[in-house]
Amino acid sequence: MAAPARAETLVEPRMRLRAVPADRLTVAITLDACGGAFDSRIAQALVEAGIPATLFVTGTWLAQNPAAFAMLLARPDLFGFENHGARHIPAVLGAGRVFNLAVAGRVEAVEREVMEGAAAVVAVGGAAPRWYRGATGRYSPGALAEIARLGFVVAGYSLNGDDGAGLAPERVARRIAAAPTGSVLLAHINHPERPCGAGVAAGILALRARGATFVRLDQLGPEAVEAA
Repeated sequence: MAAPARAETLVEPRMRLRAVPADRLTVAITLDACGGAFDSRIAQALVEAGIPATLFVTGTWLAQNPAAFAMLLARPDLFGFENHGARHIPAVLGAGRVFNLAVAGRVEAVEREVMEGAAAVVAVGGAAPRWYRGATGRYSPGALAEIARLGFVVAGYSLNGDDGAGLAPERVARRIAAAPTGSVLLAHINHPERPCGAGVAAGILALRARGATFVRLDQLGPEAVEAA
């Protein structure tokens, strides 16, 4: 079998909420659970403040954190769950790595990552996902076409709150707190060992103090968003 060609030029979809009220700060919080553990600091802040969020979960994270998922699933008023893939493999065709992760390489591997990720959410009691966010948030054009063929909408974002859970908490808090209306905010909820999770929680609470209205991406269709 021939080796896959060099990876295609990558796309990073940018997305914001469409037609939000001009006089009301409106934000969608999306939290990626790629693998690893569960950052209860963020979840506790959301629960105590009654702030809704959409979690993009991988099959790997679900298998490693059943108790955390059960706790989140018990609050359907606050949390919805969408597809982050089976094993957190970038939806990129060809050869290479993205942020040190080996890419899917072939269309068949993209399909497997997407469909098995969706099945993992359903298997633990979540609703069938409609949105898909691939590992790293980067895609090749051919992979985007395959994801659409499978019936999923790619979930971009307009504000990267924590740069892969790699920023200092103070910087994360400032970045999130300053989110403009219409933002689709991305942060991570799978790194309790890193300090930035405290900044995610603080930034979200600062948005609430600004009077923000929070919407869940999993409750919106593609018509509710636009390119950022």
